[in-house]
Amino acid sequence: MTPDEIAALFTRSSGDYVFARWSRPIVPVVFGTDDATLATVKSAVEAVVTLAGHKMAETDPEQGANLMIFFFREWRELLEVPDLDRLVEGLGGLVARLEAEGANQYRHFRFEETGAIRACIAFVRMDDSLQEMPAETIALSLAAQVVLLWSDTAFREQSPLALVRGTVVFKPEIGGLIRAAYDPVMPDAAQDPSHAMRLAARMA
Repeated sequence: MTPDEIAALFTRSSGDYVFARWSRPIVPVVFGTDDATLATVKSAVEAVVTLAGHKMAETDPEQGANLMIFFFREWRELLEVPDLDRLVEGLGGLVARLEAEGANQYRHFRFEETGAIRACIAFVRMDDSLQEMPAETIALSLAAQVVLLWSDTAFREQSPLALVRGTVVFKPEIGGLIRAAYDPVMPDAAQDPSHAMRLAARMA
């Protein structure tokens, strides 16, 4: 990938370049699904963490879990989750906006003082389009999108996944970019577009 292609994946619709990765081990917890799908989601998270060369853990000493994934049918269901409005400020307004947009996914990130990802709350509304997709595809796509703070427009027109001989995998360029982003010499957070050039150099 060229530096410009990489920069586009971390340049928000506001025009700002914003990159962040996890510094602490990822501790996922999944709500609203059966045991089989739960195992699939956790396996997908483990796959992307292994790809990145990062770590998972059984618990976060400060937060318990730091990657919370909610599956549901209607956005309004989130308003009934106890204390969720304490984790996601302005939850009522957010739900109304996502309903109006017809969205089926949303990710809310919280950050360390360094700018690294501290926690992520991922919402997945199982609309008709998602219900037709295999659980493995949904889980891998979700895992790819929570391992880094991508642009809000990064995967609107393209998926981070590819189908290879009937198996869904990370696209080689996305997998390579995730590995480069977690190179130990790279920063946990960056807001200078020149960061994309450093990522491109590591991918090469």
